[in-house]
Amino acid sequence: GFHGVIQYVDDHIINEMKYIVEKEGVTSFKIYLTYDFKLEDQDILRTMKRLGELGAVTAVHCENDGILNYFRNFYLSREMKSPIYHALSRPEEAEEEAVNRMITLASLAGNAPLYIVHDSTAKAAKLIENAKKNKRNVFGETCPQYLFLDETLYNKPNNEGLKYIMSPPLRKKFNQDILWKYIENGTLDVVATDHCPFNFNKEKQYGIGDFSKCPNGAPGIETRLPLLFSEGVMKKRISINKFVDITSTKPAKIFGLYPKKGDIKIGSDADIVIIDPKKNMTIKNDMLHENVDYTCYENFELQGYPVITMSRGEVIVENGQFKGKKGRGKFIRRSVSKV
Repeated sequence: GFHGVIQYVDDHIINEMKYIVEKEGVTSFKIYLTYDFKLEDQDILRTMKRLGELGAVTAVHCENDGILNYFRNFYLSREMKSPIYHALSRPEEAEEEAVNRMITLASLAGNAPLYIVHDSTAKAAKLIENAKKNKRNVFGETCPQYLFLDETLYNKPNNEGLKYIMSPPLRKKFNQDILWKYIENGTLDVVATDHCPFNFNKEKQYGIGDFSKCPNGAPGIETRLPLLFSEGVMKKRISINKFVDITSTKPAKIFGLYPKKGDIKIGSDADIVIIDPKKNMTIKNDMLHENVDYTCYENFELQGYPVITMSRGEVIVENGQFKGKKGRGKFIRRSVSKV
């Protein structure tokens, strides 16, 4: 499935949404508050209202563009260009303000479904928690990088800090334990990846001497499940049931894939991952299949690792060996949210 992406708003775009949702089965749309094609509040409100009427979900990258521009220019003008200034130029408050604003706009749009992508801070998660208590139709997501990595990595030698330039950036370590608690209590519904790979020895090198030239993004799609199982379930931060919920069931329900996906029962696709809790592994990039020259989790030691992955009843990975056939993937037309 895909998110639609709204890059500008006019009558044609608004009118086209009904066809895309009901005929094409694309029932979620992503918007940005920064980067090129960012939307202003008036257009966001119009978008949310229409998508809410259709039962579709608006997913939002939440950072205040004005704050980012101010601090990026502040540091660049003072020749503060090493990777740590990527993090310092995107402060927690920029995310917090944007999350608060989107919750407000979604409320004004008739309590339209709102999905906050890659929450990196305790402050933003607190806003999501309060919104849920007030019966707002808000969902929260975080990612492994915000649970296992922190901003000290930007200071690694030999320009390795460039590996971790992503947005939102890595945060101070104290956020990690708080985010885990928000996963456990249901404030954060999903742990996704924001997988966006660039090779360290190629594209990431553009940032040498100037963090603002480094492409934003990091790999993480293959390491998500084993990291969450090892650090979440095996270390008793979350139950096995919560692990299944945040990685499979809840996202399937939010994005209209349930019960075809996100469950094991008659009528559902037989998508099953079997994890051996006694299998200890050390993450190495050369064991992964992500087609990029590094992983943020090199040398992480894991307790428990997937040994079989099945898709629609067919074994596609066994003991680290990919066995799937090219072209077997199928586009899924989704329904509106089941939550």
